[in-house]
Amino acid sequence: MKEQAKKVQRHPFHLVDPSPWPFVAALGGLSSTFGGVLYMHNYDGGGQLLCLGLITILYVMFTWWRDVIREASFEGQHTAAVQQGLRMGMILFIVSEVMFFFAFFWAFFTSSLSPVFNIGGVWPPAGIEAISPWGLPLLNTIILLSSGASVTWSHHAIVGGFKKEALLSLLITIIFAVIFTGLQGFEYINAPFAMSDSVYGSVFFMATGFHGFHVIIGTIFLSVCTFRLYFDHFSRQRHFGFEAAAWYWHFVDVVWLFLFLTIYWWGFNVIV
Repeated sequence: MKEQAKKVQRHPFHLVDPSPWPFVAALGGLSSTFGGVLYMHNYDGGGQLLCLGLITILYVMFTWWRDVIREASFEGQHTAAVQQGLRMGMILFIVSEVMFFFAFFWAFFTSSLSPVFNIGGVWPPAGIEAISPWGLPLLNTIILLSSGASVTWSHHAIVGGFKKEALLSLLITIIFAVIFTGLQGFEYINAPFAMSDSVYGSVFFMATGFHGFHVIIGTIFLSVCTFRLYFDHFSRQRHFGFEAAAWYWHFVDVVWLFLFLTIYWWGFNVIV
């Protein structure tokens, strides 16, 4: 009998094994969508279906990324070509996020540069007391920029092979992130206007709220990287998981700078 020839991979790409997670994620997305619609229309079972869908999505996020980490850290499947593809994918993802926030800035400038008569023809709208940028917004800006510096410090420590310094700087970044989120929540509670107060309230809470949501996601991302760094999943040459988190965090920093300069500072000082 002739021995079967061993299959030799003649390309640098990773052909993933069959996985149930795309299908399960699709079910979770479908359940959360239908559940959300039913819940908002007060149908029985809508809230339960929504929760089931969200729990399914969270479970898939954990298991799918667990498999990706296993493929990268233990199976060595992430070759240079695969890493290049992952980097390009993360860049395109961040570009799509830029477009997402661009829509909020577009809405803000459209409403502020040409205020309509039903908000008084002025900006900020009549009856709206804008939040001063020199209080909590300025403090949050300093905190978030400091977190960007500390995550850069962590990156350089990983490249240099200094694990303790990398862990310390990552923990500092996470502490800054938690403080930022807490202060943002405090600002929301004490804001002199609500989301329903004209287009100003809508744009303010949508833009800063979605940014805060991205801060929470980034905090989770960095927390996972902290555990992975502790368990030696990263090396001086192979640490794309951390690089992706750092890129995402710098994106969050830049978006906040634009929010501070436009919605807080420009919107507070310029009366149209």
